[in-house]
Amino acid sequence: MATLPPSLAIGPHCLNSGATELSKLSFVTRYLCKSKMGQSLQRIDVGRKLFSGEVAQNVMQSRYWNLDLRCFAASRVSVEQTEQIFTSTQVDELKKLSTYLFRTEIGGQVKVLVRKRSVNHVVDIEVSSLQLSGDESQLVLSGGVHRSDHDIKNRIIETPFIAKSSSELALELEFEAKEAPFYFSFLLKAPSGANSSGSEIRTHRKTNFCVPIGFNQGYPAPLGLSFSTDGSMNFAVYSRNAESLVLCLYDDTASEKPALELDLDPFVNRTGDIWHASIEGSWTFVRYGYRCKGYTDAFNAERVLLDPYARIIGSSIPNHHESGLLLKHLGRLCKEPAFDWSGDVCPNLPMEKLVVYRLNVLHFTEDKSSKLPADVVGTFAGVTEKVQHLKDLGVNAVLLEPIFTFDEQKGPYFPCHFFSPTNLYGPSNGSVSAINSIKEMVKNLHANGMEVLLEVVFTHTAEGGGLQGLDDLSYYYRNRVQDLERRNALNCNYPVVQRMILDSLRHWVTEFHIDGFCFINASCLLRGFYGEHLSRPPLIEAIAFDPLLSKTKIIADCWYPHDMMPKEIRFPHWKKWAEMNTKFCTDIRNFLRGEGALSSLATRLCGSGDIFSDGRGPAFSFNYIAKNFGLPLVDLVSFSKAEIASELSWNCGVEGPTNKTAVLERRLKQIRNFLFILFISLGVPVLNMGDECGQSSGGSLSYGSRKLLDWNAMTTGFGIQTTQFISFLSSLRMRRSDLLQKRSFLKEENIEWYGSDQSPPGWEDPSCKFLAMTLKADKEENQLSSEASRLKGDLLIAINAADKAEIIILPPPPEGLAWRRLVDTALPYPGFFSADGKAVLEQMMGLFAYEMKSLSCTLFEARADGS
Repeated sequence: MATLPPSLAIGPHCLNSGATELSKLSFVTRYLCKSKMGQSLQRIDVGRKLFSGEVAQNVMQSRYWNLDLRCFAASRVSVEQTEQIFTSTQVDELKKLSTYLFRTEIGGQVKVLVRKRSVNHVVDIEVSSLQLSGDESQLVLSGGVHRSDHDIKNRIIETPFIAKSSSELALELEFEAKEAPFYFSFLLKAPSGANSSGSEIRTHRKTNFCVPIGFNQGYPAPLGLSFSTDGSMNFAVYSRNAESLVLCLYDDTASEKPALELDLDPFVNRTGDIWHASIEGSWTFVRYGYRCKGYTDAFNAERVLLDPYARIIGSSIPNHHESGLLLKHLGRLCKEPAFDWSGDVCPNLPMEKLVVYRLNVLHFTEDKSSKLPADVVGTFAGVTEKVQHLKDLGVNAVLLEPIFTFDEQKGPYFPCHFFSPTNLYGPSNGSVSAINSIKEMVKNLHANGMEVLLEVVFTHTAEGGGLQGLDDLSYYYRNRVQDLERRNALNCNYPVVQRMILDSLRHWVTEFHIDGFCFINASCLLRGFYGEHLSRPPLIEAIAFDPLLSKTKIIADCWYPHDMMPKEIRFPHWKKWAEMNTKFCTDIRNFLRGEGALSSLATRLCGSGDIFSDGRGPAFSFNYIAKNFGLPLVDLVSFSKAEIASELSWNCGVEGPTNKTAVLERRLKQIRNFLFILFISLGVPVLNMGDECGQSSGGSLSYGSRKLLDWNAMTTGFGIQTTQFISFLSSLRMRRSDLLQKRSFLKEENIEWYGSDQSPPGWEDPSCKFLAMTLKADKEENQLSSEASRLKGDLLIAINAADKAEIIILPPPPEGLAWRRLVDTALPYPGFFSADGKAVLEQMMGLFAYEMKSLSCTLFEARADGS
């Protein structure tokens, strides 16, 4: 090609907006779209109204756009149909070629090819079949470049085309790599009077011809940040109602303002409702975010938003309120760190075998009494260091309070993000270290036979973060349900939100090897687009039948952090969903304070058939007495003032702390009773952090009143005996799994109910506070065992919630076996429980009687002599 004479040279001009000069940058673009008319490839018509009427004049000279821009004339060549063999180098060059094909408003085509020459970007423009009546050789290109409204780089380019043939014109432009990325927008100027529509020719959409230079259109999937094999980075984010979207890139972790902003073109960088772009990995940017513009008040074009799918969250931004950032965090431009999962085996425990311990990662070890190093306390590594304590309790599953990035003022139940652990739980509050730390924790717990379950909150976000500003009409209940709108409730069954939740859950299973999830505020997952209750909510059904998620533990918890109260609701389950059993908690609390009915107690002991007999079973009932909201276990027996009446607590005679021996003994018995019933009932027992050592909130229901776990309390008399009692109960459940760890309900012939004197229980007597039950061992299973030491005898459980003693008459034990007392919560430590048990003496021929103190529970087991 011959260079045009100097008279046609074009000077570089732009508006000086103070942007930082970018160097050592090169981009590869691939913008091809298959034509519906045939096998040829063509670009969808795109354009941008950068210029209207006459091209802007008097633009200022800028040192940031010192371009080596040249125009070339194309020599005529003859075209013959021949077979051509391409070398690997030529194939690579073709892969770097981007082709765009436009239709003009007066007929004809404009073909734009963007390619690389060394490190520079070359733009070839070919015009063909234009219906011009004048001199075609006078056709002039008039255009400019831009990035975003915040970073406008208008440089006026006006140059004539060179005739390539009788019906084709051509033009070549070259841009230096340091100028990219940007959009090149242009129109054609025909000779005066050449056509009826005027001297300016645009696309058939009446827009300017527009192509990206130095960056790629990208792909709409997967959402978030992804990396191609060639190292390029693809950005994709959903926003249906945004008019435009700006990709903000930061080159410094401490910078408040982006180093580069790219205003994504709705014709080039949007597929459906997903905005996308791609840049090469050679750039030195370290963080990214988005600015969204729209016609409603929900959009704030000045705020930089976190990518909902960001896998790694960057460090906080200084003065983020002043700089317009809605969140303290931005996505980091790096791959997730590699981790060695070799040797990791998920325990995959049957649900009925679980013993769960709920904990808050920060509170678990942050207290100095944990005696851990400063960079370990309050982190995932701290949980790893205390794994022996969990083993001592007999725990085989850890339930972590929400660990997503959250509003630090309101706590972990108000998340801002769903794909990464909060940096607070990593060493030195680092994002990458937090990811590695949780993976180390999971691997260590798996090696010790423990599963890791996560509490997750997908029904709402924090008020000052989350997804606000990205597309509120899609993500939230905006202008639909006033109560839900006020609480920043997510529209969980809206397709894009449902997809995000499913993607998040799969991410935690595949990348972090999480074994299950407990869904907080699960009742709101049943709401439709307009807040209506759905009998078959798509999200719940999708999780139940997802090939990956259906193999994990999925648990519904209808507690709502906004009103701190659980909601009772019939939850659709498809025989896959388990539930946190609120009725178990309320009925056991009521009975032990002397107000519950025998029938309610019996129902809870046998696995809550009123809830789980619909195709599931007792293993789907996650039973608890105390949770991380409301009163801790020790406060349930210490406070009962009017303000906490909803807790169904009883102070045992004195409100708050006391030195009265009788009250303290009563409280100790009640704590033992709660733990005993929790472990002896069918279902999965869920312990709460600190209940094993008497952690108190001072009678406050506020989540913020929860204190750090005091490890010194583990060495007190109460801490030692309670920890040992829990360990004994865990071992008992495992040893007598035939009766206490059932996936299905016990048969009627395996249960026998009676009062203290062997008479039927007083089911209809509200004043009756005594209930005994015999769980009969399976005779068929015992017949298969030839050794007497392996014979499993019956269990007799008696509960006395009355304020008086009862003489219980034990039924005759099975032939060859004798009754042994394993538990009596009224006895002093260490004799109130025993793995070996103490023989119950026969009062007279065939009569076995035992005196139960007031407010106590007992357990007897029929055993062979010497077993």
